Parts: sequence; C-alpha cells; structure tokens
Amino acid sequence: MRALPPKFADWFAQNGWSLHPHQQEMLDRAEAPALLLIAPTGGGKTLAGFLPTLVDLAEQEHEGMHTLYISPLKALAADIKRNLTRPVDEMRLPIRIEDRTGDTPQSRRRRQRADPPHILLTTPESLALLTSYEDAARTFRGLKRVVIDEIHALAESKRGDQLMLALTRLQALCPGLKRVGLSATVEDPSAIAHLMARHPDPCEVLLADPGPAPDIQMLHTEEAPPWAGGGAAYSIPAVLEQVRQHKTTLIFHNTRAQAEIFFHNLWLANEDALPIAIHHGSLDRAQREKVEAAMVRGDLRAIVCTGTLDLGIDWGDVDLIIQIGAPKNVKRLVQRIGRANHRYNAPSKALLVPANRFEVVECVAALEAVLEGALDGDPRGPGPRDVLCQHILITACAGPFDADDLFAQVRSAGAYAALSRADFDACLDFCATGGYALRAYDRWQRLLQRPDGQWQLRDPRAAQRIRMNIGTIQDTDKLKVRMKRNRGGKPLGEIEEGFAATLTKGDTFLIGGQIVRYEGLRETVVEVSRNAAKKPKVATFGGTKFATSTQLSARVQQMFTQDSWPELPRHTAEWLTLQREVSQLPQPGTLLVESFPHDFAEQTVFYGFAGRNGQQTLGLLLTKRMEDLGLRPLGFVATDYATLIWGLSPVDDPAQLLDPSVLHEGLDSWLAGNAVMKRTFRAAATIAGLIERNSPQARKSGRQTTFSSDILYDTLQRYEPDHLMLDITREEALSGLVDFGRIEEMLGRIAGRITHRKLTRVSPLAAPLFLEMGRVPVEGAGQERMLAEEAERLMEASGLAQLTPPPSDQPPWRDRR
Repeated sequence: MRALPPKFADWFAQNGWSLHPHQQEMLDRAEAPALLLIAPTGGGKTLAGFLPTLVDLAEQEHEGMHTLYISPLKALAADIKRNLTRPVDEMRLPIRIEDRTGDTPQSRRRRQRADPPHILLTTPESLALLTSYEDAARTFRGLKRVVIDEIHALAESKRGDQLMLALTRLQALCPGLKRVGLSATVEDPSAIAHLMARHPDPCEVLLADPGPAPDIQMLHTEEAPPWAGGGAAYSIPAVLEQVRQHKTTLIFHNTRAQAEIFFHNLWLANEDALPIAIHHGSLDRAQREKVEAAMVRGDLRAIVCTGTLDLGIDWGDVDLIIQIGAPKNVKRLVQRIGRANHRYNAPSKALLVPANRFEVVECVAALEAVLEGALDGDPRGPGPRDVLCQHILITACAGPFDADDLFAQVRSAGAYAALSRADFDACLDFCATGGYALRAYDRWQRLLQRPDGQWQLRDPRAAQRIRMNIGTIQDTDKLKVRMKRNRGGKPLGEIEEGFAATLTKGDTFLIGGQIVRYEGLRETVVEVSRNAAKKPKVATFGGTKFATSTQLSARVQQMFTQDSWPELPRHTAEWLTLQREVSQLPQPGTLLVESFPHDFAEQTVFYGFAGRNGQQTLGLLLTKRMEDLGLRPLGFVATDYATLIWGLSPVDDPAQLLDPSVLHEGLDSWLAGNAVMKRTFRAAATIAGLIERNSPQARKSGRQTTFSSDILYDTLQRYEPDHLMLDITREEALSGLVDFGRIEEMLGRIAGRITHRKLTRVSPLAAPLFLEMGRVPVEGAGQERMLAEEAERLMEASGLAQLTPPPSDQPPWRDRR
C-alpha cells in the first residue's frame, strides 16, 4: 500500500476525510498501463483518478504536460477544474491546471501548445485538433497519464472512437502513457476495458463498493396518466408538491421540446412563485451558465432539464430527481438518479413519472432493473470508417506519415483491432483521391505519396480547412433567437432552420420557458418580442429521441406473463387484465398480431417490441409488402412496442408479410431512393471530410450542404455504387436511423412463432395507438380506391351521377347545337 504524503494526509484530516478503499487502490495501481474504475456517483471517482497525478507532481518537478483529462462535456471540464484547484491551492502545490474547449480564447490556445500546463482538461474534439498540429510532439512531451471521465457516455458514440484514435497518436508520441477510465454506469466492464486499452494490452477493472440502493419510487398522483402523449401535464400538482418538500429538485426529460412544454405548464401552476429554471442544450450559453451558477449557490428550488445535466457535475444541494416519461434506458436512469445526494454511501432519491398508461409498465420494469443493478446496453460494432477517414486526414495535417505505421497504430485501438488492411487502404485511397468517380476533381485530391513511400498533404493549405471541420457531432442547422432591439437584443438560444421556415410574423413559440412572438428573420437571426397572447407552438430542437432498450423491452414482455400485477397501479393492472380477457398479452418468444375492423378500415397491430425506429421501419416495410399483395394499406403509426396499420383489406396471414428475405428485399429497394439514405450520407461524408461545413470564408447553410451532398450522393449512386461512402452510409442507416438490427433481433426472437388474434373490435392494448401522433399515410392503390369511392359518393349526393356521360370518343364540348 502506497502511503499518502504527509501534506496530503494533513489536508484530508483537516477536512475530516479519509481515503475511500478504491481511492487508495487507484494510488496503489498507478503504474497499470490501463485501469477502469467503476464507482457510484458521489464516490470520489475524479479525485481517485487524479490522486496519482497530484502526488507525483507534489513529490517531483515535471516539465510540460503531465496529465490529460478528457470529458464529454465542456461544462464538466470547467467544473473539474474548479474542484481540482481547491486542493492544489490549499496544499500550495506547484501545479498549473487549465482547460481547453471550444470556448477557450484563441490566444490561450496558442500559448497552451507552446507552454502546456501540468494538467490540461479538454474534450475529444479539442484533443483531436491538438494532435493535428506539427508541434504535437512538443506539446505532449512528458505526458504520463490520460484520465477519461464518464467513459460510458463517450463509448456510446463516434466521439469515443475519435478519442481512442487520438490516443493511439499520443501513445506513439509517449510510449509509457497510462490510461485511466472513470464511470458510474457500465453494463459490460470488459467491453469498455477492451475499448480504452491499447490493444492487445490488458486493462484492469476496479469495482468500488456500489453503496446503498437508491430510494426510487413511482410518483403518486391524484389523476391517472393519459392513454397517449408525452407531456405528463397531469402530474404538475404532484411534482410541485415534491418541489416544495425538497431543497433542490432536478426534473429530467428525454427531449428538449418536452422540457419546454413541461416548464411552461409548471410555471403557470407555480402559485408560490418558487424559483424554477430550465436548462437544455439549445438555450444560449450565457443563460445556461446563469442557471448553473444559481444551482451552485442553492438559489433554485427546481430545474427542468435534459441530458445536459446527466453527467458528473456536482450541482449544489440536489436532494431529489424526478424523471418525466419512461427512461427508455436503465443505464441513463441510473446516471440521472446519481445526481441526487451526490455523496458516497448516501442513497439517491428519485421519482418516476410515466407520461402515459403504457409507460407505467415500462417505469415499473425500469425501477425493478435499477434495484437489481441490471444495466442495459447493446454490443458495440467495429470502429466506424468515416471516423477513421477523418483521423487519417488529421494525421496528415501533423506531417508526413508511413501507412504501415499508421495502420499498426489504428489497430491498437480496441474498436479497430479487427480492421483489415483492405479496409484501411480503402479509407486511405478515399482520403487521397475521393474515390474513382471523384478523382478527377482537384478539391478531393488531398494526399499524395512521396518517392520515399510516405504520405503527406498534397497542398499544405488544406490543413486549415481540415482542422475547421474536425469533429463527429452532427448538429442540425440552427438559427439564433434574439429579442428584437435596435442593436441586437438579448440572445435566447437556437431553433432549427426548418421550424423557423414555418413561422409567419405574429406566430408565438416557446423557448427558454417563455412565449415569444416571431417578428422576422434578419440574416441568420430570428428576431422575437415577448408576447403571451396566443397559444404557442413548440420550437423544434435538435436531439435524440430515445428508443426503449432491448433489455427493458424484454422486461416489459416478461411482466405480461404474470398472473396479476400487484406492483402496478390499479388502473393499469385492470387495463392489462381486460386485454387478457378480450385478446391476450404479448409474450416473450412470440409475436402477437391483432386484426379488427374500426373506423371504416381494417386494422392490424404488430406487437414487435423493436423500439421506436425499428417499429417505424417495420411499418414502412410491411405496408410496402401489403401493397405488393394487393391489401391496399392506407397508413400506419408506430411506438416503441407496436405498429398499427390500417387499410381496405383484412390481413389473414401475417406470416407472409414477415418473411425475413422479403423484408430484406423490401428494405433494399426502399432505402435506395429514400431521403433517410441521403441524410445519413450527408452525416458520414461530413465526418469523413468529403463535405465541408466550415471554410475560411463562412459556414455553409444547411440548405447549401444538403444541395451539395444530394448531388454527390446521386453522382456516386450512378457512377460508383460501391464507393466507400455509400457502403458506410448503408451500414449507418441500418444500425441507426432505421434500426433494422432491432427488427432482425425480433425475427430471431420469435423464430416464426406468430399468434394472430382476429377480433371484432379494438383491443384494450391497441386503443392508445389510435391517439398517437405521427401517423404516416401510404400512397397507393388503397388511397386511390378511397378517393374514387369518395368521388362517387359526392357525385351521387349532388345529383351529377344521374347525368348521361358523353360517348368516350366524343369530348363533351363538341357540337353543342
């Protein structure tokens, strides 16, 4: 056991603290090449990760950068800087700590490259940028440790792949570099360890004492949840009462639009004028920082928020978490719960508020999973090749490179350990020429091979353009919103360009919890004034609409096998009982399909439990198949659990619609000409460097980028259908936007076992589907037949059907004597 230096031991004693066992063990294992610490929120993970660094720097002088800290959030990096500065100042340690993010002034960034601090706190994007400079070897000279905070959050996106590729470059510059990962919510520690270690080196996993189980319950409300919808307005009185009873409450939502609506309704009901604020990523940064500062001071009683407050920032004295809407993911719920009572061995307190009746079941399933410690998550696929292409260009910016050496470096990243040389060379060729169909254009001729075999930028001036487009976060196109003033009023935040295009002068919408009136568009700024006279629209904000995880969906189905449900509220238990009497409940290992007539159409429901994107895609594929079979579908609507299709002909044999080979064929033909593919192509091509959003002159608008990417997509489809970018696009679309993998998982789960119930009326479980938003019409024979029948009824009602039509060979306007 490595003893704390006296100065550190005295500081701990003065604060009445002692080392937690996992903090001592992190100190003892400081020389491990890679180490993953999984410890509960409030367990001192960050101090555990930095303790070897602080001790090392206190005991001996070090020139240059010693430790690099990587955070998924700029705000988290700033918070860690504040927390680290305290012990450094109080112990008077000779340690310089700085952060570097997109908000850091350019002058300080230049100075940091030449004279780096001992500890630099940054994000994956800023790290990638730092590695792109020719002086990267000097900047990182002496680097001994990398600490990756909230590694689970990075591992779930391309930002994690970007980070791990950057670390391969750092490892080449600093061969003895030690890697440390920190997290509170990891469902598969071995998978995260494989991701963060230098392949094939091992990564030790340290599991801290998980602490007491959280105090998590459903919120009791006087009114039952509605049958559909996501606003949870019924819960406002009960939520306000909880806010009154606690010091600070975080009220989490899954989307920014839902947070805006809930905050607006909460504020209208806030008769006690409790200090309540809203916080999400589309609000102006100054407004977010103002809310954060008020939280730290303890000035706020409640904050309506989204994922911006998910991660490990210690926001004052939060003693209650309320999750509005089903969490969709157990791991995310655990992360959010940990924001309350942010202390080691203090149970977190949380309340779940289902937005509708079905979400009651999901919330109970999630609650039980949390108490069992059963986290969810899907296995990661191989490292994405568009991120690899960007990494190759970043490497070229730093100077000439050898392809064999770079290939070996890339393969040392866990996600790319199985990368073939052929795939690597294809990415290298794309970066050099743009591919066969594009190699005649100078703008995509970016790399050349020198006589000595090394690769370099064809034009050194291209480095600036590449650096300006580094990153994997694909923002939707947004416009700034400001109060209208003579010289530019107060900034409020951002809304999506598409939403702004729907506004006319006088329209009102919600942003930052207030109703504003649209006054006009000045250049790229939406100008507004305060006006609460009209019912507002809800601004469209970028962000992910979460799909219920595979594991949570399976838990819900398992609940349906119970004889009774004492854990559910009476209204929901009675609903499920009635479903069992009228039809049956979906069961694990089978697919329940219900058919019944309703509203002058034949209705069919497929309870696939494949997540929202998967069920949406299933609706598209099934209606296409039904059209081919002459069943004349008219439209569909999808939720996380089911797809409802209505049409003119009944479905007698659902099995013929669900043939895997037919679904695959339908998917291929549907994707070929679909806007989903063009949108996916645009994102992948931007990351890979084929499309530039930023240039030294200006940032391209969303319309400009879409236009140029659509032309590129159509060109490649026509002249080089096996182009690398099209191959990547198909992979991305299948795994992301259309989530076909969930459909394949469903087909494998049911293995052809289909239960088809033909009913005479709507089933209790299907009824809420008719209230869902987002109904998708199907244009085809069914719609044409309905239009023809409606025209015939109109003709009869007007008496026009009684008139004798002219002969088919004689137009009615001829020979009117």
